[in-house]
Amino acid sequence: MQSLLTAPLGQLVIWLVLLTVLIAVGNWGIGKIRAKSAQQELTAGELLSKFRELHSQGELSDAEFRTIKATLAARLQQELKDNADKG
Repeated sequence: MQSLLTAPLGQLVIWLVLLTVLIAVGNWGIGKIRAKSAQQELTAGELLSKFRELHSQGELSDAEFRTIKATLAARLQQELKDNADKG
């Protein structure tokens, strides 16, 4: 066993195993971070509600709100279609 650890080929195998483990742990961590980010993304409906509230408070002009509504309309329709397909 001692000769395996001191042999160049044995050391190479050990380092490759350690590198593989580190890469696997890194990929797992990145996957967790990405999944958490995707869960925090607001839906078009939620965004529209927030912008509607800003508009009612006078933070957005009528023209700005109409532009935002038009921009979110296609995304909202797609989300509704996706939800209908799932259900």
